[in-house]
Amino acid sequence: MTRIVLTRHGQTEWNVRPPRFRGRAELALTETGLEQARATARRICDAYDPCAVYTSPLGRCVTTGEIIARPLKLTSRALAGLNDIDYGAWQGLTAGEAKAGWPEEFATWSETPYLARPPAGETLQEMLARVSDTVRELLREHPRDTAVLVGHDSVNRVLLLHALGLPLSSYPCLAQDNAAISEIEFSDGRFRLKAMNETFHLESLQPRLAPRREVDTDHQSADLAAHLAAHP
Repeated sequence: MTRIVLTRHGQTEWNVRPPRFRGRAELALTETGLEQARATARRICDAYDPCAVYTSPLGRCVTTGEIIARPLKLTSRALAGLNDIDYGAWQGLTAGEAKAGWPEEFATWSETPYLARPPAGETLQEMLARVSDTVRELLREHPRDTAVLVGHDSVNRVLLLHALGLPLSSYPCLAQDNAAISEIEFSDGRFRLKAMNETFHLESLQPRLAPRREVDTDHQSADLAAHLAAHP
C-alpha cells in the first residue's frame, strides 16, 4: 500500500483579501503561512512516517516542503508535474479585474470551470493529465511507502477528484485550505480517501490568522459572492 499525505502550501499575501489568481507567480509565505507550515510539520511528524517529501517547484510549496521535511531528516524534492495551474493573462488579477477584461471567459470559469481556458492559460484537463502522470510515477517508486505531497489548491482538488473517480465538473465542490491535510491510500489498483482538508492542527493559530475570506474568488465570480458567503 502507498499512502499519500497531501497538503497545501501555507498562506501567501495573494490568499488574503483581495484574493488574486496565483498560478505560476512566485509568492513568499506570510508569517502566518510559515506558522501554518510548522504546525503541519508537527502534525505529519506525529501521525505519519514518510520516506519522501515532494513539492511543486514554486517557492511557496518548496518552503512549506522544506519545513515539513526538516524534522523528518529528509530533503524535499520539487516536481514539475505538481506545478500550479497556469492562469495566463489572469495571473495576479482579482476576480473583478479578470471579469472586467474577459467577461465571457470569466463567466465560463465561474460557472463551468472544467470547460474553461483562462486567456493564454491552461485547462483543468491539461493540469489533471500532468498531475496524474506524476502521481502514477510516485506510486511506482513508492509501492509500500508513505510520501508527502505539497501542492496548490487547484492541483490538490483535481488529484482528489481523480482519486475519488469523480469528474472535473465536481471541481467547485471541494475545498483545499492553506496547510490542510488530506490522506489517500493506494492498493490493489484502487485509491481510498482516508481524510480530506483536515485543519485541526492549525486551531492554535486561529487568533493570529487573517480573517477567512467569504469566497475564494480564484474560482467563483464576484456575482456569486453573496450567495456563497456561507462557504469560506
